[in-house]
Amino acid sequence: MTDIRRTSPRPTLVLAVLFAGAFVMGCAEMLVVGLIDLIAVDLSVSVPAAGALVTANALGLAIGGPLLTFLTTRFDRRRVLLATMVVFVLANLLPAFGSDYSIFLAARVVIGAAQGLFIAAAMVMATTIVPPERAGRAMAVVITGFASASALGLPLGTLLGQAVGWRGSFTAVVAVALALLVIAVRVLPSVPTPRESGAVGQARFAFAPRVIAVLGLAALIFVAIQSAVTYLVPFLAGVTDVSGSAVGAYLLAYGVATTVGSFVGGRFADASATRALVVGATGVTVSLVVLFSFGGSPLVVAIAVFGIGLFGMATGPSLQHRVVSLAGPGAPLAASLPASAVNAGIAGGAFAGGVAIDLSGIPAAVLTGAVVAAISIAVAWATGFLKPAAVAAPEPVAIQ
Repeated sequence: MTDIRRTSPRPTLVLAVLFAGAFVMGCAEMLVVGLIDLIAVDLSVSVPAAGALVTANALGLAIGGPLLTFLTTRFDRRRVLLATMVVFVLANLLPAFGSDYSIFLAARVVIGAAQGLFIAAAMVMATTIVPPERAGRAMAVVITGFASASALGLPLGTLLGQAVGWRGSFTAVVAVALALLVIAVRVLPSVPTPRESGAVGQARFAFAPRVIAVLGLAALIFVAIQSAVTYLVPFLAGVTDVSGSAVGAYLLAYGVATTVGSFVGGRFADASATRALVVGATGVTVSLVVLFSFGGSPLVVAIAVFGIGLFGMATGPSLQHRVVSLAGPGAPLAASLPASAVNAGIAGGAFAGGVAIDLSGIPAAVLTGAVVAAISIAVAWATGFLKPAAVAAPEPVAIQ
């Protein structure tokens, strides 16, 4: 048996392809947000109905991702990644070339499921081709790809859509994804799943209570973040007295912060994922408290928004690292679960913030997030004591 880390000739190039794949998929996910008004008009639906396209993608990722990962457990990760990219291209051809609303909605579920499967397979490949002490940084490469889609891909795709139409943006996504698929065929190495690692056996470890606890922490952190960030624009207008084009600067600051946070978070995950989660949860809490307390100061608000994005996304690699580590032999399946937990947190945060606003006004959404974030600090500290189950060390993975 030959260790894949020794036989993979270009790990940096492999990680670059995984980053690019995550970036393109993240762009496809976020495009609807930036072009929602154009989509609503062109498809003759309401804005809330167009918003359901975002929900469909999230549900596909949260539910379909783990399900597809379970069903493809025994397949080589290279084959899974390539197949996922093919499905992604085909599904995005539908909105690019004239599908109606119902078909677009169904396509978004498929796209989300493909994205969830890509995340899981990419995480396994990324951590397989690097030494164990660099696993967190390898995971951060994939996570940063998705974060960069919000900071860079979303505004660029929105500008393109406004210039050539929203279908033109999806056509561009398809073109880039096709080019990347050709490169991936040449670059991605074979990463077979050990024969003794069956889907049911993996599920026993992937859904162990210790793993569920960390997934719960992931959901809590993103409930806290999204309770405030979902309603950031009305908060800026009603509390900070910032509107118009100036709002874009705050959104850009948040996007840049998430990209920086996810990138540097990998190094902290390698150093101590448990400590990084406590620090990240604390940073999110302090940032939300500052946002609530000094919402009338544009400068302080900008710093707080940057802090939310920075500390929030910095927890991403550590959450992934802890879940995979605690899952042990169930790591290939467990790799898909943090994304599901995060999406559940995003949905829950948007709901909780909306309820708080209905009860007490816009600032209440930020206060709700701060309370949940404070709870997440205690949970992060408690999960630091969890240890993976003792299992026999597997043999090194061989390239076929």
